[in-house]
Amino acid sequence: MAAELHLPHQLTGANKSLTAQCHCKSVHFIVTVPTSALPLPVHLCHCRICRYTHGTLCTFHAPLPKGIEPQFIAPSSIASSLTGYTHAGAAAERFFCRTCGCHVGDRNLKPDPETGKPEWHVATSIFSSHGEDTFQIRTHIFTNSAGGTDGPNLAAWLPRINNRNMHIWNPAPNDPKYPLSPSPPSSSPTEQSGSKGEKEKDTSRLQAQCHCAGISFTIPRPTASESTDPFLSRFLHITPTPTIANEPTPQEAGHQETAKRVATLCLCADCRLTSGAHAVPWTFVPRGGIRPRLPADLAGDDGYGTLRTYRSSDRVTRGFCRVCGATALYMVDDPERVAAASGEGKAGEEDAAVVDVAVGLLRSSEGEGEGGPAAEGWLAWRTGRLAGWETGREFDAGFAEGLQDGLGQWARKRYGRVEDFEIPKQVAE
Repeated sequence: MAAELHLPHQLTGANKSLTAQCHCKSVHFIVTVPTSALPLPVHLCHCRICRYTHGTLCTFHAPLPKGIEPQFIAPSSIASSLTGYTHAGAAAERFFCRTCGCHVGDRNLKPDPETGKPEWHVATSIFSSHGEDTFQIRTHIFTNSAGGTDGPNLAAWLPRINNRNMHIWNPAPNDPKYPLSPSPPSSSPTEQSGSKGEKEKDTSRLQAQCHCAGISFTIPRPTASESTDPFLSRFLHITPTPTIANEPTPQEAGHQETAKRVATLCLCADCRLTSGAHAVPWTFVPRGGIRPRLPADLAGDDGYGTLRTYRSSDRVTRGFCRVCGATALYMVDDPERVAAASGEGKAGEEDAAVVDVAVGLLRSSEGEGEGGPAAEGWLAWRTGRLAGWETGREFDAGFAEGLQDGLGQWARKRYGRVEDFEIPKQVAE
């Protein structure tokens, strides 16, 4: 890691205790740090491993000063509350809540030679407050893994925070100190055999897969029936675009309609505390379009790969990987929504319901022309408004305001306009 991301061994003088909890409160710990080490520097990591283990576009981590470790408050403990994940070639073990899926931080596998204790990088999104006197977001790292700083990615959308420019750090090419372990091979086919037996990419579907590949499915491009459905079309962004020269459409000479799935970033407390990240990116897919199909009744560990479910409220079920911790799905219990989607509430109504899919799992960055981690070739991002704005701003005003400003500036530069369309309330507005 870059030198500025580390802190010295400072254990003298006045101390301050910082409290962290996940959504279900099974994880509860404090870290006590010398005030001379504050604010702790926060870096946003954009590497593939972080994206695929979290389901987000980046992670929000701060290194603790050497020798300082989280102190768990009973009955919470590493053994009883957390699941650890260590992938091939990893330098650290990643921990997440085994009940709600919230990532809490990483612990180095090797102890520090000075202290004899492993260094921790904690997820700062789960602390009770995120003021600049305690945590200071300073750096985007591994942005080259996410397509650079032009985007679309969160590095492009957050160039400044609290009137200061964000630093950018990437390792030198082929630096052996920072090997990025590749994800396991896709376990759900997104390719089909060509006429000569070669592999051809299936451009009609997009892979979604967590890092350990325990959750793996595909989503379709918007269909004609979705585009004309009064309910499902509200989750699409349909725009007229020029056709190939001299080939006008019968309906409107010179134009055809292009549909993309809408996507948004949510800053709400529930999303933050079930993922361990300030912002969770969602897109919206008819349940019946997901392959393999989701079971009719998702509850607990019910056989859809390594998916584990968690009820974050009376009407909301969230799904995460019980092996690597990736946020994957969000589903709302809403009979009115299902009835509206299915027309008459008959057979197939569950397939017509809409499921939120975590954009950080989409493997668009592994294909050409698909728009990188933000899947720009598939998704239309709402750039004029963030979901969960009020609670997100209350938690970290500098981040929320910086992201909203940066997202709008990026959209105006990229498209000449900011998109602020309505999305049916699947996530907190």
